[in-house]
Amino acid sequence: MFRWMSAALFVVAMCVLASAQQRPLMTDDVDTTPPGAVEVGAGVDFFQKAKFPLSGLTGDLTRVGDLRIRTGFAPNVELEIEGTLQNFLAINTRGSSAIPLNVTGNSTNDIGDFTVSTKFRLLNEGSVMPAVGLKLGFQIPSTDQAKGIGTNQTNVFGKIIVQKRFGRNAGHSSPLVNIFGNVGLGIMTAPLERFTQNDVLLYGLAGIVRVNDRINVVSEVNGRMNTRGGDAPLGTESVGQFRIGTQVKASGLRFDAAAAFGLTPFSPRTGVIFGVTYQSPNIFTPAK
Repeated sequence: MFRWMSAALFVVAMCVLASAQQRPLMTDDVDTTPPGAVEVGAGVDFFQKAKFPLSGLTGDLTRVGDLRIRTGFAPNVELEIEGTLQNFLAINTRGSSAIPLNVTGNSTNDIGDFTVSTKFRLLNEGSVMPAVGLKLGFQIPSTDQAKGIGTNQTNVFGKIIVQKRFGRNAGHSSPLVNIFGNVGLGIMTAPLERFTQNDVLLYGLAGIVRVNDRINVVSEVNGRMNTRGGDAPLGTESVGQFRIGTQVKASGLRFDAAAAFGLTPFSPRTGVIFGVTYQSPNIFTPAK
């Protein structure tokens, strides 16, 4: 884990991003979608050796329709909905399950738990000071825990976002390098313990470097950390990923691809991510 985090911090420091939480990154930046516009991102993710401690299942996970939908309500306010339309797990091993399962054969599938959140840009970036934002949200319990993939719990979170851009070439308005980070608190319901929660530390450090007008290189470290002294309640374990990839702009779309590497024992070992993002012009007039 230390080796991966050291490598991730080095990559982020050497080359990093420019715009709001962008595929294939999970870390948020301060930027918001313009008022009246809608941005839709969709992708497919493949993860090897994904682990689900609550159900005892491990295997190769495919996420189809990994959606991120954002719209701006004011120059500094954005609403976001994100989640996965369908998760498919090819089961490699079955451990002891802490809950009754409705899984037959060597595979299972289920919808993902969707998240609704609001982001606020609190402070614009200055010549020295970074931009500062706040994101608040909650996770809707849309999964069926008997399928073995989701926990079907309501979780809430809040995090502070900090962002700083560096460097501009002549004739270019976008920065060469943009570094941003998140730190916050997630309150996760313990699936098996009544009146119990796990308050986890949320973290993220990310960036993108502009190679040219069409290509960005992206990298991040992102995850959550158990704050309890002992083991986390089942379903609330520490997870984290290091991602490195690229964004390519073409035909009015932004295509993305990245490789992912797990940072904790409960994270998928490796993965690949592919997706595309489209941002509409203003489709409605925001309230004044």
